[in-house]
Amino acid sequence: MLNIRENGTYVDATVGLGGHAVAMLSRLGSSGRLVGIDRDEYALGYARERLGNNRVALKKGSFSELRDILLSLDIHKVDGILFDLGVSMLQLRELGRGFSFLSDARLDMRMDTEQELTAWHIVNKYPEKDIDRILREYGEEPYARRIAKAVVFNRMKKKIDTCRELADIVSRACGRRGKTHPATRTFQALRIEVNREMEELKKGLASAVNMLTSGGRLCVISYHSLEDRIVKNFIREGAMEGVLTILTKKPLTPAYEGIRKNPSSRSAKLRGAEKLG
Repeated sequence: MLNIRENGTYVDATVGLGGHAVAMLSRLGSSGRLVGIDRDEYALGYARERLGNNRVALKKGSFSELRDILLSLDIHKVDGILFDLGVSMLQLRELGRGFSFLSDARLDMRMDTEQELTAWHIVNKYPEKDIDRILREYGEEPYARRIAKAVVFNRMKKKIDTCRELADIVSRACGRRGKTHPATRTFQALRIEVNREMEELKKGLASAVNMLTSGGRLCVISYHSLEDRIVKNFIREGAMEGVLTILTKKPLTPAYEGIRKNPSSRSAKLRGAEKLG
């Protein structure tokens, strides 16, 4: 869907461990160029080892900085941009990063470890009404009020320091059973708030379209309804304004075999658009 041309310039705006970047590079010729961006310095370290290639420029930054990063490389237009949203498997598996409810690590959830705001601060310092709002808006958590009350009640007795402590509080507050851990929505909501993911996504999409050349492609992989709704509406509005052509009337989703090989891909949705004019 990126329609990669051998001599084109492309951006992987969430380079992570470099999986997509490797596939993109395999289609680029010697004069092609790839820019990889990530907020996570640890991920960039892995990507540097994997992609060590003179056709690749790796930069630390957020979606809202996409335009400035490209201009700093003297790149004014690109032929395609890929966003692969959400938390990476590296961040979840590195239990010390404080993303996983299975971890005994301190609550953290920062993609950029140099920023100040952490999940610990939200859980232990935010007013109950704000915690309730975050869980409703970003986690679509039906038990948001009950969880917020439980968090505030427990932190009055003792600071909630670790991921597992918070997960246990949420589990007791919800008291529900099922295939999905009861703290999943809470952890998703906190991560989104910590990293300002929705705001960054909106700014990143706008910057991406601005930096695309005529005929350039925008591809976005999302993993939950909040992200997908923003992407869908952005592309739809771009089409109504005559700026974009929609490439996916409905999002593409993994086939059974893909999910079997990679269960974490089961909720992935891919949407694409092409810039006009």
